[in-house]
Parts: sequence; C-alpha cells; structure tokens
Amino acid sequence: MESQEHALDHEALLRMAIDESRKARDGGNHPFASILVGPDGKVLMTQHNAYMPDHDMTGHAERVLMTRASTTYPPELLRECTIYTSAEPCAMCAGAIYWTGLARVVYGLTEKALKQITGDHPENPTLDLPCRTVFDAGQRQVEVIGPLLSEEAAQVHDGAWD
Repeated sequence: MESQEHALDHEALLRMAIDESRKARDGGNHPFASILVGPDGKVLMTQHNAYMPDHDMTGHAERVLMTRASTTYPPELLRECTIYTSAEPCAMCAGAIYWTGLARVVYGLTEKALKQITGDHPENPTLDLPCRTVFDAGQRQVEVIGPLLSEEAAQVHDGAWD
C-alpha cells in the first residue's frame, strides 16, 4: 500500500474533490463532492452531493459514489482504490466505503468542523463521529488520511448554511 500512497498526490486529488464541491454548490446542491481514484492515480468517478432535486437526505456524495462504484467495478480493483472527499465521511458514508471495500479515504474538513459550520441546519444534521471510529469497528483496515486542506474545504461552505 505504501508504494500506492507515494504514487498519489493526495493534495492535488483532494483539491479536485474540493473544486467539485464548489461545482455542486454552484449547481444548487450542498457543497460536498467525492472522487474515486484508482491505484494508478486515474480518476474513475466523480460525484456531487445528491440532496437535490428530491431532497434525499441519504444523497451524500460518498454514499452515492460508493453505490455507483460497487455496481461498476470489481472488488479486486476497489480494494486498491482511494476516495477523496471534501469533508470527512459521516457514519453512513464510512459504512458505505467500508462495505465497498476501498483501501483508503482522504478528506478535507472534519465532521467536528462541519458541525460547527452547519450548526443545527435541518438539511445537514451532522454526526460528530469520526470515520476512523466507524472503520475501527470493522474487520478490515481502511487507511484514513485527513484532515488535509481544511481551510480550503471550509471556504466552500461560506454562506451555504445561513
């Protein structure tokens, strides 16, 4: 796994996810996005938050991306993939990442910081539960890298939850 880590530019790929979260917000959705990256560093899929248009409270970018990935790619490939996500995966999304079988998560903004930003907004009742806690309850290891680029990830949320 170490050789893969050195091959991936975590900050550049995370910046891509953060940029996608801006696009999600510009498109009328919540400012979250994730990208799935293969072991060679190639972006395999991108996913914006999918709350709109149906007000799907489970339409988190990571969860939707994991559904798409697990129905598109073989488990052997997914075991070598990394998800880059603008904010730390919530418990639901961490579960989806675990069940999909990914090797690694790289995230920007922590759940704790997100909760401070969103407050008690009804469209984002943030769970302040670190994804590491969810993964630690599992039977296999999921590497977690983050928080990274927290300030950049937080900027996308400026004014989004007022």
